Amino acid sequence: MITTQIYLRRGKEESLLRRHPWIFSGAIERVKCDEKDIREGEIVDVFTKSGDFIARGHYQIGSIAVRVLTFEQETIDQTWWNNRIAVAYDVRRTLDLTDNSDTNCYRLIHGEGDSLPGLVVDIYDKTAVVQCHSVGMYLSRMAIAEALRSVLGDKIEAIYDKSSQTVPYKAGLNAIDGYIWGNSDHKSHIVLENGEKFLVNWEEGQKTGFFLDQRFNRELVRHYAKGRTVLNTFCYTGGFSVYAASGGAIEVCSIDASERAVKLADENMKLNFGEDVKHTAIAADAVEYLKQIGDKYDLIILDPPAFAKHHKVLGNAMQGYKRINARALSQIKSGGILFTFSCSQAVSKELFRTTVFSAAAIAGRKVRILHQLTQPADHPINIYHPEGEYLKGMVLYVE
Repeated sequence: MITTQIYLRRGKEESLLRRHPWIFSGAIERVKCDEKDIREGEIVDVFTKSGDFIARGHYQIGSIAVRVLTFEQETIDQTWWNNRIAVAYDVRRTLDLTDNSDTNCYRLIHGEGDSLPGLVVDIYDKTAVVQCHSVGMYLSRMAIAEALRSVLGDKIEAIYDKSSQTVPYKAGLNAIDGYIWGNSDHKSHIVLENGEKFLVNWEEGQKTGFFLDQRFNRELVRHYAKGRTVLNTFCYTGGFSVYAASGGAIEVCSIDASERAVKLADENMKLNFGEDVKHTAIAADAVEYLKQIGDKYDLIILDPPAFAKHHKVLGNAMQGYKRINARALSQIKSGGILFTFSCSQAVSKELFRTTVFSAAAIAGRKVRILHQLTQPADHPINIYHPEGEYLKGMVLYVE
């Protein structure tokens, strides 16, 4: 039963009438609550100033006060969770990801893109890895697990909760990562993506264990790699490196600041191509490494972590993007191909493109845009929530 009602300031319902899934704290005029205070993570009803129902969602402390679950007056119960996850699964079935012999890892739930803000679920073969980014989703994790079991049936054998690093740390949830259903005897598992093999460790790796959002873009690297010498910076587990080698690269160099990451990149290369693969894995600062690469490489991948987590650091972040792109563009061989990305949600497509334009001008090279890239369809963008388009990329031909 809903006990808390939130009333908005006059005019602040406009974004909700356009079905935007966030309600900011500054839009709230008053709260009607049976308890002394609203409990973070509880389900609340949101009304206009005049008392018209407008949305139902999870309350949280912070600038985003409510993440909307529904714009209908419907009960958020187990049936609701089952239905929402069933719709998300049907989208992935439509994308030919649920029964694909070449790819058995994909994103099943992508937050706002699947009308489940604050929730990410990735599938790695027969294991579902859950990450909750809000208190409300964390408190609902067992209902989510039950829905996953109901919808996926025998397609999954385990559900792993990896929310300890993503739930708000001030909430005092004391979240501990672990299996909330089923189990696995191995920390590292081999999954398939477009026929390539990867070791994934969701217990100790970054995010849920693998960056699934670059699947199509890695395929494009494979297309361009034949006969080229490839540099993969910020390589993490070597996804782009494996595809480059698969595409016929003469030599591949993988750079990452993490010793563990470059070791896993090397293991993934050997897993696919054996001991004789021409691959060098170096634990080094990629930004520093780019200062002195000369003209050795004719295919370079720049896929850094998010330089801008929020708008307050956007200026410094754009300088960082400009710096690394200028270094790569000034040194890449004539006729080289540069893949460059930003995964910062705060960076718009237009701003990223302008920044790369500035880098090309600094480098003084003739540059053509061959492709403009984004995230794959299993990381969908809610049309009412354009902020969800976080991954931007370009493929450049450099004379």
